[in-house]
Amino acid sequence: MASTVTESRPGYGQLLRTPRAWTFLLPGFAARQPFAMLTISIVLLVQHTTGSYGAAGAVSAVTGVSMALFAPFSGKLADRFGQRAVLLPGVLVHAASGVTLTVLALSGAPLWALFVAAVPTGASTPQIGPMVRARWGAKLQGTPLAQTAAAFESVTDELTFVLGPLVATALCTGVAPAAGLLTEAGLTLVGGLLFAAQKSTQPKPSGTGDGHARVGHDSALRVPGVRVLIVTFLGIGTVFGGMQVSLAAFTESIGEPGLNGVLYGTFAAGNMLSGVVCGAIAWKVSPQRRLLVGYVALTLMASGLWAAQSVPLLAGLGLLVGVCIAPALITGYTLVDSLVAPGARTEAFTWLTGSVALGQAAAVTVAGQLEDRFWDGAGFLVPLGGTALALAVLLLLRSRLVPRSQGRTVARGVGHREPVAVD
Repeated sequence: MASTVTESRPGYGQLLRTPRAWTFLLPGFAARQPFAMLTISIVLLVQHTTGSYGAAGAVSAVTGVSMALFAPFSGKLADRFGQRAVLLPGVLVHAASGVTLTVLALSGAPLWALFVAAVPTGASTPQIGPMVRARWGAKLQGTPLAQTAAAFESVTDELTFVLGPLVATALCTGVAPAAGLLTEAGLTLVGGLLFAAQKSTQPKPSGTGDGHARVGHDSALRVPGVRVLIVTFLGIGTVFGGMQVSLAAFTESIGEPGLNGVLYGTFAAGNMLSGVVCGAIAWKVSPQRRLLVGYVALTLMASGLWAAQSVPLLAGLGLLVGVCIAPALITGYTLVDSLVAPGARTEAFTWLTGSVALGQAAAVTVAGQLEDRFWDGAGFLVPLGGTALALAVLLLLRSRLVPRSQGRTVARGVGHREPVAVD
């Protein structure tokens, strides 16, 4: 895959000197951590209280499905009425629901009660990442820094997926089984309220305030390329979910549950480091081709997880799987800019983040059942199956990732986004 780095492109340092950027970046970073903490916190809590990975995966799956279904709706409301109007009630509901789910789990409530509490917990999860992207877009639209911001946000997402599960696992295994979910609820409440308080940087609501008809309000889901990316991100979600459950089961089976955080951290570190590199390279290869090649690599790496029976081998394979995830995520988010009109991009981003959550939910459910019913490590078949199915769809429908207005020019690798360099 050929690449080169351009000269005199604005880098991360210049981006972070954007006036008032830190006023939404810092609370946004705190508020987006819970997105990566939620699933693993529920899995570890419910597994502790029920003794079943199947039950833990099912409760986590209900949360993930609720999040995936409501995320695009939340994005539409934020576009129309403003981020603050969506965040204020959302973070309050999420914090209260998370505490309720924790209390029910610790009190030995029946599984159906946990399902009921999981629905509002997932549905109210704030979509901070897409909202931060929308704020960058509002400040930097039409400037070279807009492309740097896209790369920066992808790297921040990777860092979130590194720190979130690590913190949650450490809290659940080192402090108390409920500590992860309670911390997630607290971070959501404090970070979300601080983020919502930054009214001056939020995009102007498109449905109110100027008396003009809304332009470009068609759903992002109507874009064929977005639907292909949704399937692609579903496959990525199965990797996150399958790894979380299967690594927890594997380390417990060898009597070293504390290694779960180390192994998942190795996987997540590969993800983050790869994201930093991908954001620093100015690619000459078209994003469509990068996505396809990266996804093939991800599927190949995931195919060996189920056979790994030692900690060093599993750590090595996990690192390689993590390295392959970041390019696919970053390229997918990059393609949104060329496929979707500006007025629907927040919604498009929430569809993709929701797809990761939905894939993760399905994966923890299936992986939990496999771990309960078959051998230790059977859950690692889930990342393989999920990525393989998504890759088949990507191969069949890859032409839909080419923007219609650019036609075959993009397919030949000419009409791609301009590259981004790093200070």
